[in-house]
Formats: sequence, C-alpha cells, structure tokens
Amino acid sequence: MKKDIDFPKVEDVYLTVVKGDDDLWQVYMLNRNSNMLENVMITSKGYGRKNGREQKTSVLRHMIPKLQSGEYALIEPIDPGVFHLNNEYWVSFFIGNQLYDKKYIFVPDSIVEDNLIYIAELGRKGVLHQ
Repeated sequence: MKKDIDFPKVEDVYLTVVKGDDDLWQVYMLNRNSNMLENVMITSKGYGRKNGREQKTSVLRHMIPKLQSGEYALIEPIDPGVFHLNNEYWVSFFIGNQLYDKKYIFVPDSIVEDNLIYIAELGRKGVLHQ
C-alpha cells in the first residue's frame, strides 16, 4: 500500500520555468543534490478557472533515465497561455533503492517577469520552484 511506503523529503531538486529566446518558455529540472537521480518520472498538467469556466490541459508524461549531480534536464516547453492555471509537475525518482516523490505547483500568475531570478546552470532567468 502507498501508505506503507516511506517517502523521504526531496532536497536540492528544483523545477524552473525559464524564459528563452523569442519569448519561448521551457520547464527544466535541476539536480543540485549530491546524488544521481535515476528513473525520473514526471507528469505535468494544468488546471484552474478562467472567466468562471473550468479549464484543464492534457496530462503529459516524461521520463529521464539518469540525472547526474549538478546536471539539468529539459522537461517540456510551456505556453504562456497556460500561466493563469495551476501548472502541476509530479516528480518521482530513485536515489539508490530509495523512492522519492514530490509535487511542484506553479500557482496561477506566478510565472511573471517580477518573479524571475538568475538560474546559473542555464545562464538565463526563470521562476524557480523549491
């Protein structure tokens, strides 16, 4: 049963939404952990309301076989047209034989110019989710 599985706290693994060239935005995973992450599985979806109507995006699934310490990986491009939604990324991975699991949610309108910080690994500005 899931309730019987011990999920330790995820530390030093981040998601960031980065503004690229030509106003294209991309979602990256950063491994600032001292360990390699293996079998990284990510599901992404958007959900919320606009003008009183419920909106949601398709659920996308991504797999990263290995992410070394200090490395980053592109998860997916993201359209600014969904920034008004909750953009949820559910991340699961192994360090050794231990399973880790964390949900990252970029809340509505959090992906804005005012929230951009410099992301050293990428050499660009982005919104960092811890």
